[in-house]
Amino acid sequence: MTKVSLPVEGGCQCGELRYQVNQPPLMIYCCHCSNCQKISGSAFAVSATIMEASFEFTSGEPRKTTWTSDAGNQRYGYICGECGTRIAHGQEPSIGVLSLRAGTFDDTSWVEPAGHIWIKSAQSWMNFGTDDILCDVQPTDYTPFVEKFKAQGHFES
Repeated sequence: MTKVSLPVEGGCQCGELRYQVNQPPLMIYCCHCSNCQKISGSAFAVSATIMEASFEFTSGEPRKTTWTSDAGNQRYGYICGECGTRIAHGQEPSIGVLSLRAGTFDDTSWVEPAGHIWIKSAQSWMNFGTDDILCDVQPTDYTPFVEKFKAQGHFES
């Protein structure tokens, strides 16, 4: 198992936008909602839920975009204005957390989703693991995701 040291760093594809996260993620999950499919250009997005206060851009200035999520929430995204890489999403008004695109970490060897949300929108060819946490829509309680991610032991308690 990969042990991860803080801060965790990452950035966009072209290197213009860089960030660091100073606390372990609360969880990592895959989202299959129609917004994430469009945003990622793929079947789902892999996100790390992080505390907003633990995140900072260390170089570059992100572009910000807004939209309404499948759950009806007002969301915003930080994007590299040069290459278009999506870095993180938040909610307005803020709930104190961001959904950071896990593929933007410099080292992704430890990224292991705890489960999947919005599987009612998942592609028909998608196969889920027998021990995956599965939610048809946006869960009201993420405790099982948080507990499963913490049990993976990638960060010191």
